[in-house]
Amino acid sequence: MPTFRAVMIEEVDGKQAARERDLTLADLHDHDVLVEVGFSSLNYKDGLAVLGKKIARRLPMIAGIDIAGTVVESRSPQWSAGDKVVVNGWGMSETEQGGYTRYQRVKPEWLVRLPEALSLEQAAAIGTAGYTAALCVDALEDWGVEKGGREVLVTGAAGGVGSVAIALLAKAGYRVTASTGRAETHAYLSSLGATAFVTRAELQEKGPPLAKERWAGAVDSVGSTTLATVLSQTAYGGAVAACGLAGGVDLPATVLPHILRGIALLGVDSVMAPLARRNRAWQRLARDLDPALLASITTVEPMSRLPELAPQILAGQTRGRIVIDVTR
Repeated sequence: MPTFRAVMIEEVDGKQAARERDLTLADLHDHDVLVEVGFSSLNYKDGLAVLGKKIARRLPMIAGIDIAGTVVESRSPQWSAGDKVVVNGWGMSETEQGGYTRYQRVKPEWLVRLPEALSLEQAAAIGTAGYTAALCVDALEDWGVEKGGREVLVTGAAGGVGSVAIALLAKAGYRVTASTGRAETHAYLSSLGATAFVTRAELQEKGPPLAKERWAGAVDSVGSTTLATVLSQTAYGGAVAACGLAGGVDLPATVLPHILRGIALLGVDSVMAPLARRNRAWQRLARDLDPALLASITTVEPMSRLPELAPQILAGQTRGRIVIDVTR
């Protein structure tokens, strides 16, 4: 039986560690759809997993929360050999085997049919980060955040979620302010559609429960004090779509923005989101994300470089989206 390479999280001296291993199809779970993986990607959660931060809850575990690939065989009538598909979340790299592998077996209900406008590499470039950004923009629009008035803030702006969120919000007609700790990324963020900037440090400062109204809404991937500050600055009737915790899991805030200004805190989950919501997000991405813009924020790296790249994404030293070529 032929072998293929995969990045496995294993227990080594009582700690989790990621290493490349040779596998066969017999090593995969017995799910109904076999996918040949073309590309995966590097997200913040992947960085945690690769560095052994106890993301994996079962060992050994193939890392990687994204799959962009082609169906090879299927026991499900929903899918046929040759179908181009993406898989995001569903516990991959935590409780289910992930995408840092040449082949993976998945459950049919996890799959999203790839829109014809997107290639496998583009789908991986979007990945969970971009798909989450689309979910956030959908959530703000559904709430009724108005266009043409106050700006919408995007925190963690130079990261994967932030980069795609800026591009989608600008395309949808919102004026976008980007929050970043790196002034050197301003030109890059402007190219995505940001029209103003605030520093990361400004939002990390603990302020009053209700501050001056600044934002019509926001996409936040940081959490903690940053999210509390953003909520306190959001204008009456606005909403904040929260999808990340790079700054911490705590929320040192009060109920005042919610009960005095009617502000909504919209939790956005990409892992277990239902199929209809996933399809809507991917259709937005296929329709509204400029391919040239996506290419400009994308870097393709071999799977062998994951140990070097993981600490960089956790330290906020990456920009845009990193595609992982699982064949290298």
